[in-house]
Amino acid sequence: MIKKIYKFGGASVKDAEAVRNLKNIVAQHKDEDIFLVVSAMGKTTNMLEKVLKDFREHHGELGIEALTEVMEYHEKIILDLFDQNHEHPVIESVSSLFIELWEKLQQTDLPYDYQYDQTVSYGELISTTIIQEYLNHCDVPCRWLDARKYVLTDDRFRAASPDWDETRLRITKLNDEHIHGIVCITQGFIGATVDGKHTVTLGREGSDYTAAIFANCLDAEEVTIWKDVDGLLNADPKRFDDTVQLPHITYSEAIELAFYGASIIHPKTIKPLQNKGITLKVQSFLHPDHEPSVIDGKTDRNIEKVPSYIVKDNQTLVSISPRDYSFMNEHNLRLIFAACDELNIHANVIQTSALMLSFCFDHDDQKLKGLAGALRETFQVKYNKGLTLFTIRHYDNAYTIGDHFLEGKKVYLKQSSRSTLQFVIN
Repeated sequence: MIKKIYKFGGASVKDAEAVRNLKNIVAQHKDEDIFLVVSAMGKTTNMLEKVLKDFREHHGELGIEALTEVMEYHEKIILDLFDQNHEHPVIESVSSLFIELWEKLQQTDLPYDYQYDQTVSYGELISTTIIQEYLNHCDVPCRWLDARKYVLTDDRFRAASPDWDETRLRITKLNDEHIHGIVCITQGFIGATVDGKHTVTLGREGSDYTAAIFANCLDAEEVTIWKDVDGLLNADPKRFDDTVQLPHITYSEAIELAFYGASIIHPKTIKPLQNKGITLKVQSFLHPDHEPSVIDGKTDRNIEKVPSYIVKDNQTLVSISPRDYSFMNEHNLRLIFAACDELNIHANVIQTSALMLSFCFDHDDQKLKGLAGALRETFQVKYNKGLTLFTIRHYDNAYTIGDHFLEGKKVYLKQSSRSTLQFVIN
């Protein structure tokens, strides 16, 4: 039986030294029946998004040299891991994946979201191919699994949702196939449509969700997300001084933090774990002996009252009002949110008045253009780009840690609830 799911994100496999560190962690726990979910290496997803943009702007008429930066990045890691052996079989395997990727990048006549999933998904396929070879090279027996054979979804590209019945049917068989001492590795972030014909992605940072899906279907005991910070912190240490670790929070609090944009956990991660009572740990891959943060169903109200500070950059604030000066009633709200649902726009904060609905979302030029086009006839649409959403959770106990974030800033929107205070600022 597979008992533990380990998820390693891009930062934990960003270079050869990081992959060696992953190997050391896995080697220490390989006899505990662990299952690895691994992201693309470093900033590969960002690089592939840029490559896709370049191909589409040039109508697919670019040579494979357009992938040079991505290929050289992975080649450097491979040669470092395998003692500069230019003849190692993994080089041919990865080269074949890059050729497949290049061919799919040329298909720019396809809808953007569809082509995105067919191409950007190669980051995970390449990273897991390299790591599986390296683990076996280091006498850590490892079996590579294609997540697209196990995570079956609908066809909502870039934001797919699992077909739980079919996914569970596929994944549960892995417990019967599992051989003690052999580590399984698969890709985060990606899956396939139920017919198996098309690759899909679960949304950016979706590898956490992948780990939760496998944990739920395998009835695992726990999931560990390996990060470059000491557990779950109450703020991003790259932005704030004097952050503190949250040693324990409940599932519900984790969902709140993820919803408001805490980057440490994907928003959809908690539900599959809560449904089975599976513990989630957030642990430092830089300091693996440090106590992890624990997320489970046990209530600890004192810990949950520690204020958390969450920052989401690159936000677009949209303000929508009816052209005929009718109220922002249920009918108008239905039209607006139906358009958002169709365009896969997730509102990070919403505010309504008699004649206006305002909300902000992660900026996306195509989605903004689509929304304006869909609502143009009935509504007036205004927007501001390049804003920041600043959220304080449990603000009644807030420290001065976040004060500097508001100094000298223009506040476009402010909203509070019983436990959460939010600002959209510039």
